[in-house]
Amino acid sequence: NMNNITEVDGGLEIGANVTLRNVQKNQIIQQNYPCIAEAAGSVAGPTHQQYGTVGGNLCLDTRCLFYNQSEWWRQSNDYCLKERGDTCHVAPSGKRCFAAFSGDLAPSMLVYEAEINVVGPSGSRRIPLLELYRDDGMAHLTLGPGELVERVYLPMALAGDPSRYEKARIRGSIDFPLAGVAIRLRKGKGNAVEDVSIALTAVNPCPKIISGLQDLIDGNIGEDQLDFIRDTVRKQSKPMRTTTVAPWYRRRVVGAIARRLAAELSA
Repeated sequence: NMNNITEVDGGLEIGANVTLRNVQKNQIIQQNYPCIAEAAGSVAGPTHQQYGTVGGNLCLDTRCLFYNQSEWWRQSNDYCLKERGDTCHVAPSGKRCFAAFSGDLAPSMLVYEAEINVVGPSGSRRIPLLELYRDDGMAHLTLGPGELVERVYLPMALAGDPSRYEKARIRGSIDFPLAGVAIRLRKGKGNAVEDVSIALTAVNPCPKIISGLQDLIDGNIGEDQLDFIRDTVRKQSKPMRTTTVAPWYRRRVVGAIARRLAAELSA
């Protein structure tokens, strides 16, 4: 059912038509997948959350300062690669679109290894959520003609792992993120890290899972490890001139958020 949140064998299913508000206030999600509830409650404002849906946020179009403008503005600028033009104004020498994906739910669900059901003319299929996206601002979704996201599946194996989501934006009320970070971090005996996952939004054309964190497993989180997390996140984020805020600043911010959240979860 696309309208319900349902406990199933081995996990939790969230219909694509479930509103962000219902995700945010659902007690099962709050207790077992906290950063997802946190992300849903951070989208725009309360009115938007009452009407915006899980599927809509996961399939949110990419955004760019040169694309999200009025028709006359884009026409006066000779359009762009994403909209009837031949030039990317962010990277004029290239032939690739760098419009940024800015959804909040995707990174928070990726750290819990979410899967989605896709339905279309040829039937239905379940794929990892990460496979919904491609690193292309012009065509960032891998959905085929007539396909749509039906529901999200969250595995019970990771339920209960502590997690956080935080983003930076110009105005704290309604703006899209300039940079967003979701972290899931599970500790074991002696506070050693058993598992950790970090995902980003708004700094790449698609949501980004951070690689290279395996050295943190079985160790404790100290200042050196926090600096490593910050630097690794910065290196793998690729913000471009797609907003009014400079790319170098967004790269510093996304690293700082990751470090702070990791410190909170490892305390």
